Amino acid sequence: MKSCISNEYGNIIIENEVIAQYAGHAALGCFGIVGMATISVRDGIAKLLKGDSVSKGVNVIVDEESNLSINFHIIVAYGVSISTVCDNLISTVRYSVEEMTSLKVKNINIFVEGVRVID
Repeated sequence: MKSCISNEYGNIIIENEVIAQYAGHAALGCFGIVGMATISVRDGIAKLLKGDSVSKGVNVIVDEESNLSINFHIIVAYGVSISTVCDNLISTVRYSVEEMTSLKVKNINIFVEGVRVID
């Protein structure tokens, strides 16, 4: 389901991929996040995504009332507090996405797929 905003001038339809890219880039700006992850079905190994492919680690779901649920698959930096990084990600992404789209973010789910040492 696509996000739809209606006003007196017409309708605005936002693709879920656009929201996923925006949310992914907002998340990458958070301290302690190395990148988004994708899981290889064949071998079950998390792969680090960067650049234009960050949206593959983000899943956006839109309900009937145009509320958003966003799922992140992330890789965090070694030595940081995972709960603090996740709290920061939630507040940053919620604010950024709600400001950009004017849609309500109902919930954000975070799946930590790995830990990497930052050089």
